[in-house]
Amino acid sequence: MIRLAVFGLLLALLTWWLFRRLTGPTELGPVARRAVGTALIVLWALALVGVGSGEVFATSWARPPGAVGWVWLAAVLYLAAGLGVIAIGTGVTGLIQRRRRTPSAPGSREQAAGPTRRRVLRGATAAVVLAAIGAAGYGVVEAATPRVVRVRIPLRRLPADFAGTRIALVTDVHVGPARGIGFTRKIVDIVNSEHPDLVLIGGDLVDGTVAKVGPDLAPLADLSAPLGVFGVSGNHEFYAGDGGRWLDLWDTLGIHTLRNSRVELRRGDAVVDLAGIHDLTSPAPYEPDLQAALAGRDADRAVLLLAHQPAQVLEAAELGVDLQMSGHTHGGQMWPLGYLVPMQQPSVTGLDRFGDTVLYTSRGAGAWGPPVRVAAPPEITLIELTTT
Repeated sequence: MIRLAVFGLLLALLTWWLFRRLTGPTELGPVARRAVGTALIVLWALALVGVGSGEVFATSWARPPGAVGWVWLAAVLYLAAGLGVIAIGTGVTGLIQRRRRTPSAPGSREQAAGPTRRRVLRGATAAVVLAAIGAAGYGVVEAATPRVVRVRIPLRRLPADFAGTRIALVTDVHVGPARGIGFTRKIVDIVNSEHPDLVLIGGDLVDGTVAKVGPDLAPLADLSAPLGVFGVSGNHEFYAGDGGRWLDLWDTLGIHTLRNSRVELRRGDAVVDLAGIHDLTSPAPYEPDLQAALAGRDADRAVLLLAHQPAQVLEAAELGVDLQMSGHTHGGQMWPLGYLVPMQQPSVTGLDRFGDTVLYTSRGAGAWGPPVRVAAPPEITLIELTTT
């Protein structure tokens, strides 16, 4: 509740700034100012409902209005950026004009520029508002249906019996504030329609508590694959303090959770190790421990690693992992945020190599916060393993 209150205060300050930028320079009249102010207050309230949904508020009533609030927050990203550019442009233009200004008589060209400046500002502001709303609307449509991304990954140590093994990698579904059981069902139906040999859940399935969001994961019980269904925690499983309880729930749904542990996958006479570790930022007693996960294995066997964050590949490369599969980045989720991801992660999306270790980073099937994706479409990855 404290986090929600702090967020509400910060968003109120941003909302006040938006109101000033939308109504001040454009010199809107009293009626228009009241309309803009009322709309911004309503959207502020909806955003608070969205942020609190799944953790503070029950999704049964908070999800529909909260989803609108989350979409508004996506629009705010572009709206604030656009209005900021206008503010900077207006400031620079005003500074140049002041330096060039000379005394002028009434009715001069300089005095006549006032209405022209107002029309330009109103036009630019309207364009920014439409662009921000349009980008958010496009992002809602883009995020609605994850696409299947197919990738072939050759591994030097892969046994011949495992050549052609198809792995469905599902990460970052983020069921909770804006998405419910229907979205989970859609993910399950897409995965099962591909008939994979192995299903891997890469973390961040949820946002919220087990009590409020847990039922929305029920369709995951229908996932099936000959080699099994396995999963690891992401960072979001721990945000509401329910990390361990979430993993326990996954186990009841038929997802074999890998908690700094490994299993042996068998095809024919061949064996490959599958290891899974907790997220990089997991609190005690859930800290990631790759050495424990790999302890006692045959070092000559190929090992696949499921780890939520791409940054965990740095240790994986040192310990001889053949392939790490991760998510977390969302590919940035909304342009241009993807340009910031390399500040935290060694990979944004797709295939990379670190020494002898191959890393695949999925953009994820869902979306954190706003159910919006711009230039970073959601994906369910279908990996086909091949020999070199």
